[in-house]
Amino acid sequence: MAHLHGVEIKELRTYPDERGFFRELIRVTDPLFGAGAFGQLSHSHMYHGVVKAWHIHQRQTDWWYVPIGNLKVALYDLRPHSPTYRQLQELLMGDNYPAIVLKIPPGVAHGCRVLSAEAHLLYVTSNVYDPSDEGRIPHDDPDIGYDWLAGPAIR
Repeated sequence: MAHLHGVEIKELRTYPDERGFFRELIRVTDPLFGAGAFGQLSHSHMYHGVVKAWHIHQRQTDWWYVPIGNLKVALYDLRPHSPTYRQLQELLMGDNYPAIVLKIPPGVAHGCRVLSAEAHLLYVTSNVYDPSDEGRIPHDDPDIGYDWLAGPAIR
């Protein structure tokens, strides 16, 4: 599976003790984040089997974190000048997987499917909500050709 140009993953450190744990997600000084990039923090609660796709922004960067539940995330590069143009990247995020923050740059279509009973997605955006930058592509777009309902490969 391709790793799309400009898509970044930050592996998170968890500090557990008898009270629970502490996990730092993003600092303004992180190279993944970049100074002055904060626009908005949002929370999405989704139920089993829900698919949210495809979303795309021309100006906005997203940073995703899944604190509860599990998501299958798909990314598709629609930037004509990108070295990974028209390539797909999939990853799994959430409770059952290593803790990460995912950076999704502008021009990369993105979506997710809930694998668990429910899932919570926390995401930071580089800009405040702007309807003129909220692009949508049908979940079954034939040019992308992604099957959101496909199960894991049989091995």
